[in-house]
Amino acid sequence: MAARLLSERHDAVLVLRISNPEARNAMHPDIYRDGIAAMRAAADDQGVRAIVLTGEGEHFCAGGNLNRLRENRAKDPSVQAASIDLMHAWFTAIRDCPKPVIAAVEGAAAGAGFSLVLACDLVVAAANARFVMAYVKVGLTCDGGASHFLATRLPYPIAYELLAGGQPVGAQRLHELGLVNLVTEPGEAFAAALSRAAELADGPAFALGRIKSLLAARERDALAHQLVRERENFVAALFHDDAGEGIDAFLARRPPQYNRHPDR
Repeated sequence: MAARLLSERHDAVLVLRISNPEARNAMHPDIYRDGIAAMRAAADDQGVRAIVLTGEGEHFCAGGNLNRLRENRAKDPSVQAASIDLMHAWFTAIRDCPKPVIAAVEGAAAGAGFSLVLACDLVVAAANARFVMAYVKVGLTCDGGASHFLATRLPYPIAYELLAGGQPVGAQRLHELGLVNLVTEPGEAFAAALSRAAELADGPAFALGRIKSLLAARERDALAHQLVRERENFVAALFHDDAGEGIDAFLARRPPQYNRHPDR
């Protein structure tokens, strides 16, 4: 089944659902394109007053598709750079949209899936949801604005731990750190996010849009520059031997053997 971004309306709330269930809702350029179009349309639609972003099935989003990344290693680096730019355009559209965007997270939010959560305005997560910046596990650096969002919202040692350690962290821990607004029972994140979105949809849309704009104003230029840095570093890492080994090892379900080329 093709990767898609499904949409449905619940009165004044637009629900966008990442649908790539065979790959645990992994990212895909088709989803980026749909996401950009959906966010821009929602920004101009007075009937849409709040947005919920979620995943189909048991997981929110598993991040990048490693098979596709491995294929891109055989292509010109500009191919991967263009893909990252397209994803970043979607995340930027989320930040630029005047409507509140709420992430409803069940299961895994990994890599770029975690970055996508951070790009939203509010986060509702099930107690058994797991968040992980998994890039380093396959020899890659982060994208999707993760380095910006984590560095500006968390103390440096915690941001570094999340990015350099690559270990899963639970919803309750992120709630304590201020990255998750509400923790629900498993299976109830979407309903809770939809309820919160409906409450916001009943509020003063003009003022809510200005509040988001004010909060985002300080970050706008910094985020734009950091997205460029993330793209450059991701592409450089993808074409390094470490990423080749890391991706091959992950797909083969074996431990990676890094540092085989210490002079590089």
